[in-house]
Amino acid sequence: MARYTGPQFKKSRRLNFSTLENGKDLARRPYAPGMHGTNRRKKLSEYGIQLQEKQKVRILYGLNEKQFHRTFDKASNMNGITGENLLFLLESRLDNLVYRMGLATTRRGARQLVNHGHITVNGKKVDIPSYTCKPGDVIAVKENSLNHPAILASLEATNSTKAFVEFDKKKMSGTYLRRPDRSELNPEINEALIVEYYNR
Repeated sequence: MARYTGPQFKKSRRLNFSTLENGKDLARRPYAPGMHGTNRRKKLSEYGIQLQEKQKVRILYGLNEKQFHRTFDKASNMNGITGENLLFLLESRLDNLVYRMGLATTRRGARQLVNHGHITVNGKKVDIPSYTCKPGDVIAVKENSLNHPAILASLEATNSTKAFVEFDKKKMSGTYLRRPDRSELNPEINEALIVEYYNR
């Protein structure tokens, strides 16, 4: 299954969940897309609720189905709570950390920066968005990309970052400090439903 590249707002409205994490995608039209969207939301089965939760997280982090399932399998083989391990692995992706540091306003934008070779990890260029970073890794903008207009515009629009990353705007370099706590991640996600979906 190919990665979805269509309108992000439409997906957010279908799931009734802000996949951009800023609420803008639901602000104007907080109802499902389509001519019947304003007055027709059918009651979901237990399976439907689990599937919807999985789709919310998959679209939020920009993964296709195969990638997401592989990440879940990896999380289930780790020690600890499977659902939290899944979110930890998703947050450890390079494209997500570029987004968390404020180098892009969306995860799609962060993925593009990584794909185009603008980002380094521990001094080496990495152009794989799914690259898994470890706490302590230093993520920076490549020297010849320091004046990239999209990066500069994003940094100007970003006021703060999550506590598990730090970023120095002068050096254009940041560090992935530690594994994020569950309380620091999106409270609207119910990861237990995703575990139930894959274990059904």
